[in-house]
Amino acid sequence: MTIYSIVKIGSDYVVQVDRQSVMKFSSRRQAARSVAEASGLLAASLVPHDTPDEEAPEEEPDEPVIRPSISRDSPELA
Repeated sequence: MTIYSIVKIGSDYVVQVDRQSVMKFSSRRQAARSVAEASGLLAASLVPHDTPDEEAPEEEPDEPVIRPSISRDSPELA
């Protein structure tokens, strides 16, 4: 488990990962933002991705499949 901490050294804020200093910031807000982004990226990289079956041959579709970036319900038309 990765432990993030923010330590004030002089007038700077230092982000530490498992007691190892990795980045220096001039404000605590910037340091906290970087810790939030790093932990989010780490969590996203640990999520297993679905892998296709090795037995099924991959077929190329005739037309490209366009998927919306955000899933939503179809609007009701009156």
